[in-house]
Amino acid sequence: MNVNLAERAHNHNWKLDPIVRSLLDTDFYKLLMLQFIWKNFPRVHVTSETTNRTTSVRLAEQISAEVLIEQMEHVRQLRFRKSELIWLAGNTFYGTRTIFEPAFLDWLEKDFRLSDYEVLEHDGQLVLRFSGLWTEVTMWEIYGLALLSEMKTRAALSKLSELELDILYARAKTRLWDKIEKLRKVPGISISEFGTRRRHSFLWQEYVVLAMRAGIGESLSGTSNTYLAYKHDMEAMGTNAHELPMALAAISNSDEELHQSQYRVLELWQQSYGGELLILLPDTFGTTQFLQGAPDWVADWTGQRCDSKDPFVAGDEYIAWLMSRGRDARRKRLIASDGLDVDEIIALQTYFKDRIRFSAGWGTLLTNDFRGCHPRGEHDFEPISLVCKLISVEGRPAVKLSDNAHKATGPVDEVERYRRIFGTMAIEGAEVVV
Repeated sequence: MNVNLAERAHNHNWKLDPIVRSLLDTDFYKLLMLQFIWKNFPRVHVTSETTNRTTSVRLAEQISAEVLIEQMEHVRQLRFRKSELIWLAGNTFYGTRTIFEPAFLDWLEKDFRLSDYEVLEHDGQLVLRFSGLWTEVTMWEIYGLALLSEMKTRAALSKLSELELDILYARAKTRLWDKIEKLRKVPGISISEFGTRRRHSFLWQEYVVLAMRAGIGESLSGTSNTYLAYKHDMEAMGTNAHELPMALAAISNSDEELHQSQYRVLELWQQSYGGELLILLPDTFGTTQFLQGAPDWVADWTGQRCDSKDPFVAGDEYIAWLMSRGRDARRKRLIASDGLDVDEIIALQTYFKDRIRFSAGWGTLLTNDFRGCHPRGEHDFEPISLVCKLISVEGRPAVKLSDNAHKATGPVDEVERYRRIFGTMAIEGAEVVV
């Protein structure tokens, strides 16, 4: 891709370079989840909210709320294009052409809208809050995070001269090349690009994806960014996220129903997708308790994504669980996706070789690794940990426990109640960097 990143960064043109260019500019799993919600929970109301876990970076002092609102209004005015809907209808995803129902695509074209929002300032942070029907709120997650992340980038870029911009991107490209060179030496490695939500910018994400495809070929299995998959004829990757079990848990009416909600969401997912897209995400309320209490049919799912536990430990635990259920782990998939970088990806590939089919969902440290690239040695381009989580469902608080207590969300008393019901201890995992 022949793009002068430094020149584009220096001369951002609103119409040429809006941060979000298409409603497809989101993780593929959001579209799959949207169809699931549309089918099963069309009248449920929720509220979600962004959080900057890197509290030392005070976004409200770097980002103009007025310009942020302008960008958000641009996103609200976007509509799915005919060509995009035809692609969703006719493309093969995970080996099948029946992923998206005609009635859902018709609804996307005619009736889909994004909810109202608030831009709040608290403790030096800008907080985005979204409230409305779940079908109107869920898609804001990736758009909102990408807006905040790139606006932070643009604020930092505006302080650099054209020469400094050249140096910045030259250093970042060199770092990317060094990572690609390492990966080229590892046979059989499988990587999906997962970096939309905290990317440096859309243009840089696109550059990275195309560089990875050119550099490691088929070892890049695809991208989670649906627009880039559509634009560049790539595989769109992803299934679901913590939002679904969090919501079903919040609307449970008893302790038993709450505990079983983590399996009920899997039943509904299976029914909604005809036995396809069966990747477990068991850490919403703790992986160990999830596996211990899981019905036997859960072991028939295709694989597991580990997102908050040490992936070496999580992989061993999953393999042992599969063996205890009489399943062959070598036929299953293990996807690691939590703050990965190249050396850990290679180490995981080596560790799990011939034991399970390992793949890496590589996010922020692929699409936003500008650490040490600033020409004056400053830290303006360091990636930060931005998240957007449900905070309530039908007026009830939403909770995530996670395998890492640093990632737990929800009111303190509700978190403790959930820990009692799920039997999950608070485990101080690794510090959350991204």
